[in-house]
Amino acid sequence: MDYALQQAINALQLGSIYALIALGYSLVYGVLGMINFAHGDVFMLGAFACFVLVMWIPLPLVVVLPAVMVITGLAGMLIERVAYRPLRRAPKVSAIITALGCGLVIANAVNSLSPYSQSMPRLLEDETHTLFGEVKVSSLQILITGVAVGLMVGLDFVVRKTRFGMAMRAIAQDRATVALMGVPVNRIIALTFGIGASLGGAAGVLYGLAYPVIAAPMGVLVGWKAFVAAVIGGIGNVRGAMLGGYLIGAVEVTTVAVLPSTYRDLIAYSLLLVILIFKPHGLLGRPVNQKV
Repeated sequence: MDYALQQAINALQLGSIYALIALGYSLVYGVLGMINFAHGDVFMLGAFACFVLVMWIPLPLVVVLPAVMVITGLAGMLIERVAYRPLRRAPKVSAIITALGCGLVIANAVNSLSPYSQSMPRLLEDETHTLFGEVKVSSLQILITGVAVGLMVGLDFVVRKTRFGMAMRAIAQDRATVALMGVPVNRIIALTFGIGASLGGAAGVLYGLAYPVIAAPMGVLVGWKAFVAAVIGGIGNVRGAMLGGYLIGAVEVTTVAVLPSTYRDLIAYSLLLVILIFKPHGLLGRPVNQKV
C-alpha cells in the first residue's frame, strides 16, 4: 500500500507538468481549431530561459517563474503573429507546417547555442517529509503540484468567469459574428496564444526543477506526450486537458513501476488509441455540430 501511494505522489508531480503543457494545445485549438505544433518547443524554451536567468543573474524562484512565463508568453504571441495570423484563411495544413517550422527554428537555435545537455541549478532546498509509514513527499513535489494546480484553477476561472474568457469562447463559436460585435478578435487570439505559451514556460521551469537535466530535444519528447494528454481529455476542453495530463502521468509512472521502462511510451500511446476508439472526441470532448 505504501508503495502504491508513493507512486501516486510521483504521478501527481509528472501529471501536473503534462497538464500545464496540454492546456496550451487545448487553448489554441479551442479558439482557432488548429494545433500549435511549436508548443512543445516553447516548453523547452521555458526550461532554458530559466537556466539562463539563474546562471546569469542568480534570482530566486519566485522571480524566475513569472519572468519565464512573460518570455514564453511573448514567444507564443510572436508565433501567432508570424505563423497563424497570415494563414487564417489558408488551408489548415499550411498553418500546421508553418508552426512546425517555428518549432524547428526554436529547437535548432537552442541546440546551436547549447548542443549538450545542461544541469539545472538548484533553486529550492528540497526537504523530504514523511506522511505516514514509508510514504514520503518532498518540498519540490509539493511546490510543483501546488504551482501547477494554482495556475490551472486560475486559468479555469479566467475562461469561465471573466469577460476575456467569454470572448475566447465566443470566438471559438463564431469568429466572424464576434468581430462584427466589436470584440478585438486579433488581440484575444494573440493573448490566448500568450497565455498558453506562458503555461508551457511555467511547465518548463517545473520540469527543470523535477528532472534537472535539460536538452533541446526534450521539447519534442515531452511535447508529444502533452499533446496526447490534450487529445485524450478532449482537445479544446480546458478541464479535459487537465484530466488527460494526470492520466498520462499516472500511466507512465505505473508502467515504470511494474514493467521495464522501455514499455512506457508504448503503453501511453496505446492508451490514446484505445480511448479514441471508444471516445473519438476524448473523455470530456463533445462533438461539434456544423451547419452545411
